[in-house]
Amino acid sequence: MSTIFSKIINKEIPANIVFESDTILAFKDINPQAPVHILIIPKIEIPKVTDINGKEHASLLGEMMDAANKIAKDMNIADDGFRLVFNCGNNAGQDVYHLHMHLLGGRKMNWPPG
Repeated sequence: MSTIFSKIINKEIPANIVFESDTILAFKDINPQAPVHILIIPKIEIPKVTDINGKEHASLLGEMMDAANKIAKDMNIADDGFRLVFNCGNNAGQDVYHLHMHLLGGRKMNWPPG
């Protein structure tokens, strides 16, 4: 399956990349919902949260969290707070079926979110 995120990983589509490792890519969302809105994705294709295999993907998920912490510090939002969100499925607002975590910050977040 090829998604827009696969094309960004393969550098077929440009993106404003803020972090990259061997396994993770993070870039600015083109439709930001907060002053800081970064998408953090694995470089392997996992369609959605329900496709995660804990034993197989635990390290990758940890790397995504480490990337989120680093990016939040780099963007000076770590101390004021930020939100991490995974959407899973149509009703949750998932538009691209390549696992991705939203890092949102730079403003006060409301609760409940939806």
